Amino acid sequence: MKIDRASLALRRQPAAQLHGKVVSAGSLSISVTGLDPWLRIGARLRLSPPAAPAVEAEVVGFAEGHATALAFGPLDGVGPGTPAMLAPSASLAVDETWLGRVLDPLGRPLDGRPPPPPGPLARPVRAAPPQAGQRARLGPRLDLGVRALDAFATCRRGQRLGLFAASGVGKSTLLSMLAGGAAADVVVLALVGERGRELREFLEDDLGAAGLARSVVVCATSDAPPLMRREAAYAAMAIAEHFADQGRQVLLMMDSVTRFAMALREIGLAAGEPPTTRGYTPGVFAELPRLLERAGPREEGCAGAITGLFTVLVEGDDHDEPVADAVRGILDGHVVMDRSIGERGRYPAIDILRSLSRTVPGCLRPDEAALMRRARAVLALHAEMADLVRLGAYRPGADPAVDEAIRLAPRIEAMLGQGKGERGTVESAFAALAAAMEETADAA
Repeated sequence: MKIDRASLALRRQPAAQLHGKVVSAGSLSISVTGLDPWLRIGARLRLSPPAAPAVEAEVVGFAEGHATALAFGPLDGVGPGTPAMLAPSASLAVDETWLGRVLDPLGRPLDGRPPPPPGPLARPVRAAPPQAGQRARLGPRLDLGVRALDAFATCRRGQRLGLFAASGVGKSTLLSMLAGGAAADVVVLALVGERGRELREFLEDDLGAAGLARSVVVCATSDAPPLMRREAAYAAMAIAEHFADQGRQVLLMMDSVTRFAMALREIGLAAGEPPTTRGYTPGVFAELPRLLERAGPREEGCAGAITGLFTVLVEGDDHDEPVADAVRGILDGHVVMDRSIGERGRYPAIDILRSLSRTVPGCLRPDEAALMRRARAVLALHAEMADLVRLGAYRPGADPAVDEAIRLAPRIEAMLGQGKGERGTVESAFAALAAAMEETADAA
């Protein structure tokens, strides 16, 4: 009996808490001491300023006997001597009721509704990708609902595609088309560093009620601290992994990887990393594959997969800038959006000739592959001869291949145009492509 009473008394005692204190603070980083034996890179802290709300922070480095940490919110009220307490590691208890919700990277609601109930099992936000030798192969081809992609950059379940675009080319509209038209069970959308005013516009005008109903949106706006912007990508990936492990087909869309890399650059510089190419720190290029490799098929025997579409901002149409170059080498294909195509009035403004899916050979029938190659050849020849035709330097009949390209290319371009509300499949995309080419040939 005495042992039982003692055990009960011990269980009623509050858990021991480890405390340190802030010794210095700046605009982004703080230095903490007193917790040295228990701290590590990535450890979470809770700062408790005397006259302000508690602030969560994360350890990003160590220097001169102190831990350097960055905060997830404003450092108002934090100063030397502010208590710092060790907090639990980052995790999300994802539940079915998270579908249709708009959340911040910490799982707090941004849609004015009550917080979503936690699921039965908390999942760590930072996780390793599946072991390469135990990972399932890519699944069958996936209907994305966009003719230009279904016909010329056909995607498979578990594939990862990069969407390379400058600002103002129609990237958000294309993402909304994919969210509504792709053959996926769940859509997870990560908005990293988005403008605050654009969130409701995207949700209400682009995504719509039907698209939101099967989606989980994780958002960290451009004014959020770099840790929050970085955490948006990790949180979205953890949510996608939860649903994929249930055997569902998940479409993960991240807008954008570039802003994720920029947040990593800010964190690395604050932690004392040296700037390298265009100011990016070495840790940025180590972290990109760790994040992107988590998408894809799950372990062998799991029916679920994460099909990833990751946008990359190419400022000034520089497709060889460091982040774009690194991401292109990690992913399974790339889709390029071109401003000049949008200026001609064809949306989505996807440049077919510069877009590529590396899994096309494994998911197209021989007749479809032949049709796609022929259409690409027609578009390439038309682009090559466009200036001569425009100037009147080409005489019809001089080259049968050029004459065919002049006839067929406008029909193919018309087929590639698609309204925001239109939906399709891979089968219907190839049928439309074949019809456009055959009809024009007959008319000629």
